[in-house]
Amino acid sequence: MKKTDIIDIVHEKIGGTKKQAEETVDVIFGAITDSLKKRDKVSISDFGIFDAKHRKARKARNPRTGAMVDVPATTVPKFRASRFLKDAVK
Repeated sequence: MKKTDIIDIVHEKIGGTKKQAEETVDVIFGAITDSLKKRDKVSISDFGIFDAKHRKARKARNPRTGAMVDVPATTVPKFRASRFLKDAVK
């Protein structure tokens, strides 16, 4: 499923124009992104939790050359599915 598919589903459910459905989807994704940038958790009932996790700097091995390289610290988005979502997918 792509973003356009989600827009189509929203458009079918709420009506209005496709542009309004696209703006609605953009606002939702934007709100999730903005919260993660602030390191806030986003918890959506019966769906899951989005969170920003910090990864420490570390050393890793380049598989092609075998040389050790430094991997800088970074923050990455994480998603943890709710029990309801896990059961629905089974």
